[in-house]
Amino acid sequence: MNSLSRTVPSHLLGALVAAISHAHTLEALVRPLLELLQTATGLESTYLTRLDEPEGMLQILYARNTQRLTLPEGLRVPWGSSLSQRAVQEGQFYTDDVGGCWEDSEIAKSLGVVTYLSTPVRGKGGELFGSLCAASGERKPLAESASHVLALFAQLISQQMERERLLAALQQANSSLAAMALTDAVTQLPNRQAVLEEMQRRLAAPQEDRALIVAFIDLDGFKPINERFGYEIGDQFLQTVAKRLRRMLRDSDMAARMGGDEFVVLAVEQHAKAQAAAVALSRRLEGATQGRFKLDSVLVDYDGASVGAVVAEPDCSNAQALLNQAEAAMAAVKQARKRGASSPPAANGTVARYQWPVIE
Repeated sequence: MNSLSRTVPSHLLGALVAAISHAHTLEALVRPLLELLQTATGLESTYLTRLDEPEGMLQILYARNTQRLTLPEGLRVPWGSSLSQRAVQEGQFYTDDVGGCWEDSEIAKSLGVVTYLSTPVRGKGGELFGSLCAASGERKPLAESASHVLALFAQLISQQMERERLLAALQQANSSLAAMALTDAVTQLPNRQAVLEEMQRRLAAPQEDRALIVAFIDLDGFKPINERFGYEIGDQFLQTVAKRLRRMLRDSDMAARMGGDEFVVLAVEQHAKAQAAAVALSRRLEGATQGRFKLDSVLVDYDGASVGAVVAEPDCSNAQALLNQAEAAMAAVKQARKRGASSPPAANGTVARYQWPVIE
């Protein structure tokens, strides 16, 4: 507090402490500081600018105007022609004759700025955030201690900006970690936890005339692919299947990997059409997984997955129970395919063909 007492006039100290104590955002800090800055400098307009370096523009974030001179919030000007840039470049942070000092400044002329005081606001690493400024439409002398107050306020603003930037980075990291916890690392599809949470959310939401369809997919013959060509090729196979599933989804659909060689697709349809839609969805999913897969130098001709789809009853509220029903439907399809299939032929060159039955 002793350093503050030497820097800030005593009649401003209480207001400054209150502003710092109650400020939890940049705006909540800056607004009272601009008011205090007017008192300390005797200039009628005070404002904080933010530099958008990639765009080469300077914007007034927050401003306080009490008389004729008005510096509007949101005003954007080219950084190269701004008073802030000239002050930083020339090291001249105060003048009561802007027209004489920077006579070619069209911005100053258009706004009517005569007296100008500023200080840079910099980050911890020295990068320029913008400037804290005070201005007047008349010639005003530099008030005693004004420069010290301006520098102190700029430091407080810089610290708040750093805190908000750190908080934003932490929130982004937290969001990324949360997304990773719900994402399958191999296919980048949602994982088992994510699909169960989504199923529970959809079951709990008002259904109106819509029914939830759950299709369970099992990649028959995946184990022999892994054993013959290795886990790297197996992962590529899973990734290609995931891409094919994504391509056939509607915006309201969701595909997820349950683990191993199992996937799930969620879809929504009108109640009256849901059963037929479930059958059609199963066929589309089987078709999406059929065909030739080019995996590095290996070609795999694949006859498609076993797919079982069920429609949630209107009173269904248990996501796991509904998922179990879909898995049971898939198992029935799988057994039926095995009973009606022929023995697989031998592989031809680099092409491995898996037909039914396969050993799982």
